[in-house]
Formats: sequence, structure tokens, C-alpha cells
Amino acid sequence: MLSLLFRLGKKKHTLEETVLLIQEGDRELQNELIDQYKPFVAKAVSSVCKRYISENDDEFSIGLIAFNDAIEKYSTDKGSSLLAFAELVIKRKVIDYIRKEARQPYTVHLDLNENEETETSQSKVEADLSTDDYRKKIEQEHRKEEIGYFQHRLKEFKLTFTEIVEQSPKHFDARQNALLVARKLVEDEELRNFLFHKKQLPVKQLEGKVQVSRKTIERNRKYIIAMAIILSGDFVYLKDYVKGVIDS
Repeated sequence: MLSLLFRLGKKKHTLEETVLLIQEGDRELQNELIDQYKPFVAKAVSSVCKRYISENDDEFSIGLIAFNDAIEKYSTDKGSSLLAFAELVIKRKVIDYIRKEARQPYTVHLDLNENEETETSQSKVEADLSTDDYRKKIEQEHRKEEIGYFQHRLKEFKLTFTEIVEQSPKHFDARQNALLVARKLVEDEELRNFLFHKKQLPVKQLEGKVQVSRKTIERNRKYIIAMAIILSGDFVYLKDYVKGVIDS
């Protein structure tokens, strides 16, 4: 850890710059960074599990793997900090692990008498109901985390969630057209880089690539930016909404 701090301090690398060095193949730096951020991983995992997490817990191991994945998949083009991105990835992986564990089948022994079998069946039904409730709670937490991360990304563009809701196109066709503009934006590397580096919508460049007027693009500017953030980010539930509108 000390060597990592020394290297970071001497070369004055930001955390994001350090990750880029790791992605170029510096495995020693990768191991040092993971070791340094174990407390961060434990905190993120604990917030999902609602209990203290130690390095001996299976959930911690899942979180550590997720943090490593975040390091390897992080891109400055996404516009967010590494830690904000990593926290979302960690929480998602841990939630997926919890949901998978909750779906494990129950073992019923066949040598039980009739009363014991009835009681076991009742217990299994109760357990299934409890598991279903727990799964719904986990999904609700997941949505909450995702929306929170989305709001964080909007702030980088000086936008708020309330603004996006209030200024979203009222008619379905208008929303669909705006979403198609957002998809064209994120699919074009040059336009995408402009958006996330300049924090501005490249209206003039977009105008020549989509069948929508400049006036319409400018009128729906905030909504298009918000949808571009979703399409280019690690959003599961919000992307389902976008996909539903585009494919309708």
C-alpha cells in the first residue's frame, strides 16, 4: 500500500489515470490498488447486506471480484469517477449473488411420515413467499441505487432528475424520436466523446446525422442528454425503460 501511495504521490496520478495504467498491463499496481481499497469494497458490500462485512464473508469476495471488474472495464468516456462506477458494479454483483442464493432449492427427505411431510410442505411455501418478498426488496434496493447513480451523473451536466421528468416530451412519438437521437449520439464515438468531455450536446453535429430538426433537438436537449447517459452507462432497469420506448 505504501508503495502505491508513493507511486501515486510521486507521479501525481489521479485514481482514474492509475486505472488506465493498470489497463495497460501493470498487474503489480492493480494488486496494490485492490488491496488499498478493500475498506471501500467492504463498505459498499455492507450497505447492500445491511450488516457488518468482514474479509471472511463470501459477499466480500464477490465485492472484491466486482471491484477488479470495475477497474478493468472503467472508461473515462463514461464521464463518472472510478469509485462511483465501481460502487454500482459492486452492489449489483452482490445483489445478483444474494438473489442467486435465495433461489437455491430446498431439500425434502422422502422418509418422513405424513404429518412431517405436511409441515415441511407448509414450511417450504412460507419460505418461498419469504424468498419472493426478499427478492422484491432486493430489486427495489437495486432500482434505488441505480436512480441515485443516475442523479449523480446528471449533476455533472448541471441537470436534476426532476428537470428530466418535467421536461420529457409529452407525446410518445416525440419521446421515441428523442431516444433515437440519443442512441445515434452514443453510437458515434466522436459525438459521444464531445458530450462527456464538454458536458454539452453537440447539436450542430447531430443535426446532420439524424432526421430531426435542430429546433426539436434543442427543445429536447436535457432529455436527450439524460437518455444518452442511460444508454452509455451501466443501468439495468433504466435501460429496460429506454428499450421499451425505442422498440415500441
